[in-house]
Amino acid sequence: MLGQMQSQPLLISSLIVHAERHHATGEIVSRRVEGDIHRSNWGEIARRSRQVANALDGLHLSAGDRVATLAWNGYRHLELYFGVSGTGRVLHTLNPRLHPEQLAWIINHADDRAICFDMTFLPLVQAVAKHCSGVKHWIALCDADKLPADSGIPGLQSYEAWMGAAPDAYVWPELDENSASSMCYTSGTTGNPKAALYSHRSTLLHTFSAALPDSLCLSARDAVLPVVPMFHVNAWGIPYAAAATGCKLVFPGPAMDGKSIYELLESEKVTMAAGVPTVWQMLLSHMQAGNLKFSTMTRTVIGGSACPPAMIHAFNDTYGVTVLHAWGMTEMSPLGTVGTLKNDQMSLSPEEQTKILLKQGRTVFGVDMKIVDDAGEELPWDGKAYGDLLVRGHWIIASYFKGEGGDPLRYDANGKGWFPTGDVATIDPQGFMQITDRSKDVIKSGGEWISSIDVENIAMAHPAVAMAACIGMKHPKWDERPIVVVMKKPGAEVTREELLAHYEGKIAKWQIPDDVVFVEAIPLGATGKMQKMILRQQLKDYVLPTAGA
Repeated sequence: MLGQMQSQPLLISSLIVHAERHHATGEIVSRRVEGDIHRSNWGEIARRSRQVANALDGLHLSAGDRVATLAWNGYRHLELYFGVSGTGRVLHTLNPRLHPEQLAWIINHADDRAICFDMTFLPLVQAVAKHCSGVKHWIALCDADKLPADSGIPGLQSYEAWMGAAPDAYVWPELDENSASSMCYTSGTTGNPKAALYSHRSTLLHTFSAALPDSLCLSARDAVLPVVPMFHVNAWGIPYAAAATGCKLVFPGPAMDGKSIYELLESEKVTMAAGVPTVWQMLLSHMQAGNLKFSTMTRTVIGGSACPPAMIHAFNDTYGVTVLHAWGMTEMSPLGTVGTLKNDQMSLSPEEQTKILLKQGRTVFGVDMKIVDDAGEELPWDGKAYGDLLVRGHWIIASYFKGEGGDPLRYDANGKGWFPTGDVATIDPQGFMQITDRSKDVIKSGGEWISSIDVENIAMAHPAVAMAACIGMKHPKWDERPIVVVMKKPGAEVTREELLAHYEGKIAKWQIPDDVVFVEAIPLGATGKMQKMILRQQLKDYVLPTAGA
């Protein structure tokens, strides 16, 4: 027997329709690339999203075609979130922190047909455009009078002129809810990056769960500032959850320093903000130097990398702000766990509660997880046993775009597929997960991943280098920074400065190692693989030269 309820597809367009109908006056505030503060609301965002939809139809793009963005957090980027996906095209958010060569590879692999970019990134676009012949439309997110006289980019259009000429009447198509809506590329820690291709259904289910009280706890009473970039796994889904709840959105644009963030938090009466630890470290330093306080902010979501205990204490004890420690991955859309206490933990001492909240948290509804040993057998949730962390759920990847890497899932005895996160973790009896190590040797710096393989390959391309190993070292500001450990060829010479200069132009500046350590030999295992665990032990007393920066 079937239920007798209405059946409506779960579509991203329904979010902006709801936001306009029920929260039209809800504010959208953006610090623009132009430097000023722009004010809009959900009704205006909805109207302009429909103009974007009509303008995309005018480009004769097919359903499923990829439309990429290279943009900061702002109202125009938000309009593209809904205008692109709502028409059946796929929104592809590009990471501007990548090296031009990496960016061009991703654009070509994704088969992007149009790219919308902030003028900040014009030099980057100029560097990649000539390598991306598949891109037919380049659109600068600016007014017509802000276009450069000679950009060197054929057919460059102004966003405001392009979409402003389109009508604002549009009927969103009723798509299959399983059709692709957006895509994000991983960092390519084991070779070229791979793309997670999200669906309308997965995004809507993620949105429902993200707004729940034990998740991000969003409501129409909130003013939310997502410092986490909209190109970083869709700003952790906050733009969609904001539309669903009608909360006020405050976008920082390109100004990510502590002073600028603090000014927005206070002037716009922000109640919740979200970002990686490195951003909050800059914010706290600015506040401490000026003896400042928060007047409205009550909570912050911190993810991207582990939140230092001192930061949790500072927010909670000094400023009265609750820290929601969160964890997820690009392949998880990204929300997996959030650290919120349960009822029977509310009577614990502050010290005992802090120990719990330092963990990565417990799953939100829609995600399941387990830890397994090398044989794939599930391990107990006792807070002591640690194993490979596997996840499954409504918004977790089943396969990568274009089938890259084959089937990524591991299957249990019941035939259920689980995604291996690459992390090693423990889970306590209450379901709180804590990551203890990484099964892959990636380095996480400021919430961004750095591939040790890329760093090693560049070093080994130097004629004086026989072998190179890249490992992450603890850093008080960036969480981790890479160093490259080098064994020179017999009779060859190369200095630290020469090797670091060798990286220039081959990798993004922030991915260049902070130091070079020369050794007589790099430990190898029985199969010839470098044993980085032993290498880290050998360098346990090493201190980064930039650790005080």
